[in-house]
Amino acid sequence: MFHTRKPFVLGGILASIVLVAFGLASLVIGIQGRQEVSDTLARENIVGTVDSTIPGQVVASGSQAKAMADVMRKHTLESSGGLTYSEMGQYATPDGAAKGTSDITLALKDANGKPVSNPVRNLWVTETALTTALNTSYFASQVGLFAIVMGVALMLTGIGFGVLTIGAFWKGAQVTTLEPVKENTSPPLAAAGKAHSV
Repeated sequence: MFHTRKPFVLGGILASIVLVAFGLASLVIGIQGRQEVSDTLARENIVGTVDSTIPGQVVASGSQAKAMADVMRKHTLESSGGLTYSEMGQYATPDGAAKGTSDITLALKDANGKPVSNPVRNLWVTETALTTALNTSYFASQVGLFAIVMGVALMLTGIGFGVLTIGAFWKGAQVTTLEPVKENTSPPLAAAGKAHSV
């Protein structure tokens, strides 16, 4: 009986090893990914503003990058009077209003008579590019964290599976396949028949 279970035991041990190996790989990749995000952000020397949640701190983590992106959006909205990029016109107007205009006939003209682009709308282009990069760093950091959590979960699953498999292996090794033959204590039928005939 034990020999018939041996392939299942070996398969369980192999599955356990594979789970632990994948878990370890996921853990290492997650740690390396988060470290890469941190190093890349730190190289940019971005310092949190006084009105941010990280005043005076160098942005060097995904959560700090998101905090900086949030405060940059806040500053841009303040500059545009609460208007987003899509709510403003392409050209500046003579009154300098942030809303601007998309009507070239109403646009402010330069010395050559060409319409002047809306500087506040252009500010949104820069803000969007920078905050997208910061939010991408935050996303990458979260993916790295997820990889770490999954790595630990896989390793624990593999270890637990291995313990159960080895436990079944030892239990199976101790089970005897043949039970001892019990002695027949009842009298033989022939002897019993003779006794009745007397």
